[in-house]
Amino acid sequence: MSQLRVRFAPSPTGYLHIGGARTALFNYLLARKERGCFVLRIEDTDVARSTEESVEAILRAMHWLGLSCDEGPYYQSQRFPLYRDKVQAMLASGGAYRCYCTAEELEAKRQLAEREKRKPKYDGTCRNRSEVPAGSPYVVRFHAPREGETCFNDRIKGTICFQNQELDDLILQRSDGTPTYNFVVVVDDAEMGINLVIRGDDHINNTPRQILLYRALGYAVPEFAHVPMILGADQKRLSKRHGATSVMAYRDLGYLPEAMVNYLVRLGWSHGDQEIFSMEELIEKFSLDQVGRSAGVFNPEKLLWLNSHYIKTGDPQRLGNLLRDYLAALGHRCDDGPEPAEVVKTLQDRCKTMVEMAEQAVYYYCQDVTFDSQAEAKFLTSAQQPVFSATLEQLGTLTDWTAEAVEEALSRVMQETGLKFGKIAQPLRVALTGNTVSPSICEVMAVMGRDRSLARIARAATRLA
Repeated sequence: MSQLRVRFAPSPTGYLHIGGARTALFNYLLARKERGCFVLRIEDTDVARSTEESVEAILRAMHWLGLSCDEGPYYQSQRFPLYRDKVQAMLASGGAYRCYCTAEELEAKRQLAEREKRKPKYDGTCRNRSEVPAGSPYVVRFHAPREGETCFNDRIKGTICFQNQELDDLILQRSDGTPTYNFVVVVDDAEMGINLVIRGDDHINNTPRQILLYRALGYAVPEFAHVPMILGADQKRLSKRHGATSVMAYRDLGYLPEAMVNYLVRLGWSHGDQEIFSMEELIEKFSLDQVGRSAGVFNPEKLLWLNSHYIKTGDPQRLGNLLRDYLAALGHRCDDGPEPAEVVKTLQDRCKTMVEMAEQAVYYYCQDVTFDSQAEAKFLTSAQQPVFSATLEQLGTLTDWTAEAVEEALSRVMQETGLKFGKIAQPLRVALTGNTVSPSICEVMAVMGRDRSLARIARAATRLA
């Protein structure tokens, strides 16, 4: 085991989105590669917005992606006594002070700063306040240094510096006694021994403030690595207008977790020209040195291509188990029908998502197919009567119901009718599937089974117009 300790710390105010999932993945891969520790912490101090449903949604998404933690999940809401103790220690050391400014006074200060073209930060009215308004509510603010600069060497971005005079006296504890994000994240990362913080670069502006808090609390400052954000095709921050942003929404749309993992890691990281990676390869090859500094652009077509690849090369047994759930969502059970793994074998080269596969597999499991009107009008006509009669006769003699045996029987139908294979296969395809597009008709019948295949053909024969 190495000394590396990293963490993923989502706020349970909604689903696990694409950006958060990628951050979790980068932390997970580096921890596994270096045999370090991957910690999961639920940052649920926002009591009004945090929900148990969101916690469960985040945990389900991480499980689906295969991102298991080594410690946790820890919950910030269960650590409030620790935060209160740290606030009191900051007040005792002079590292923090009570601020009695009212909301109206703060708003007036903000408006004045804007009129005077100054940065609208707190002006420090209460930093050295001597009189204390009896019984008045207060917040606790950080007594931040105003001289010098705070620099850190970002593992991705390089050296970044901030002038301390540009920073603010952060609120550490609200007037209701609850702690604030920048304070608790420092306490938790330090107390949990996190020595490398990998997170989105929207947190860069928080970093100098947090570094100053580490020092004021007497903690060692960890390393930081800020990964670039993910943009839509219009170069704007990824949002719902670009499509689904929830990880689990992609599962519901029929994407496989390995496709999502493979795609997410390539949004900002590369290893030569290689596009396809197993999880084992990612753990072996992942490095922060190969994470780019520029934003990644989310490309739904590339994700769909990857998903198609993993479906085509996937284990039919596993995909068959997944197919059961997608078929159930369409109202079909697999109990009365062919083995799903066998169905998968006929469809996996033709489908890009599991939803698409389920939609195409319905004819294997429904009691009666619904004929496409145009297909029925074209192929279920009285002219096809010889085809159906000869097919039912030839197939009815089969004792070995395999694709090869079915193909031989249809060859005899070709000889009997003088028709080419396409003229026979297409009416049968409509009879069996209700449409004009399907896998090999011989494979379809082999998987569908003798009884259901013959019943479908016989039923269609009665509808010939």
